Amino acid sequence: MNWLYLTAARAEAGTPPPGLRDAQDSASTAASWVEENWQGWLAAGLRIVLVVVIAVVLRYLVRRALTKLITRMNRRSEAAESGNALRGLIVNRERRRQRSEAIGSILRSLASFVILGTAALTVLSGLGINLAPLLASAGVAGVALGFGARNLVTDLLTGMFILLEDQYGVGDRVDVGEAEGTVLEIGLRVTQLRGESGEIWYVRNGEIKRVGNLSQGWSTAEIDVQVRAEEDFEKVRSAITAAGVEMSAESPWDERLWEPVEVLGLDEVTLESMIIRVSVRTMPGQAGSVGRELRFRIKRALDRAGVEIVDEHSLTIERHRASAESGNEEIPF
Repeated sequence: MNWLYLTAARAEAGTPPPGLRDAQDSASTAASWVEENWQGWLAAGLRIVLVVVIAVVLRYLVRRALTKLITRMNRRSEAAESGNALRGLIVNRERRRQRSEAIGSILRSLASFVILGTAALTVLSGLGINLAPLLASAGVAGVALGFGARNLVTDLLTGMFILLEDQYGVGDRVDVGEAEGTVLEIGLRVTQLRGESGEIWYVRNGEIKRVGNLSQGWSTAEIDVQVRAEEDFEKVRSAITAAGVEMSAESPWDERLWEPVEVLGLDEVTLESMIIRVSVRTMPGQAGSVGRELRFRIKRALDRAGVEIVDEHSLTIERHRASAESGNEEIPF
């Protein structure tokens, strides 16, 4: 009865009950707190939105600029190569495309990582988060990852420099020490080679200490022609030169021979034979096929000229046959 009496009295006096009064006090406090801090919240929110927008726009512009730069570099390279007919024969579009895509992917990923990482740290700092422990933890994790995956890091860095320096590309024939073959694909971690017998070699880029590129610039096919010492050198040289001229006038050898066949001279002279060195500059990677065809044509030209090609084995047999006829020795075979 007393409680009812007090409540009725407060209602008549215009005083609210205790529960309602506490609610009014809490609402007033909250409203005043929001009124005092809403400007800071709005400013922080606007800063975060501005940072995100700037990061997204900057990332888009940088990636687009990198793409245009790489495309322009490829066009200039194509224009320079198309001005030379011989170099235009060895243009490998797949090699250029793969190298450009790899370099562009690396640069775009690096730009995105830097821009978005910086934006994320700025947003966290704007939210009042202490970045010192986070950066320290990231540094420790990076050191641990570097020690645990140092081989992987070495492979990736080596692959990047192989692509950036254009040491070799798709279609090149290379010797990387442990394996030799034609390059099928270049990755940031592994290079794939096709061997002579058709096998595929997977070579880690970090294990490549030296590279012999057999497809860059030009190749040289060298042939040694051994004939008897009593043969007329001028006659032999004329026959070899004629074979080279005939070969350079026929397809596809007219494209693979970059210079006329050259008779360098006598490489070795003995009482029984003389060795004539023949050389020709060829398209990269075509020295083997050009050398085989040139040997065939030289053999045919010397046969027409009545010049016999000899070797050490046949000369040895002739010496033993002569000795056997004079001293009844057995002829070894």
